[in-house]
Amino acid sequence: MKRAFAVLRSIRRDTLGATVVEYGLLAALIGIGMLVGLVAFGNNLTGVFEAASNEVSNW
Repeated sequence: MKRAFAVLRSIRRDTLGATVVEYGLLAALIGIGMLVGLVAFGNNLTGVFEAASNEVSNW
């Protein structure tokens, strides 16, 4: 447990902590972009999966 706190303290003091925050923000933006894309194309994807399901069921 002490080692975990020591690592967190060193990250806070180090400039690499800023890099970690930047990567976190980048990951969050990518996630939001994916979510927006899925919402925008969700109905089209539903139709594609329903058609594929029907084809598999009829096979």
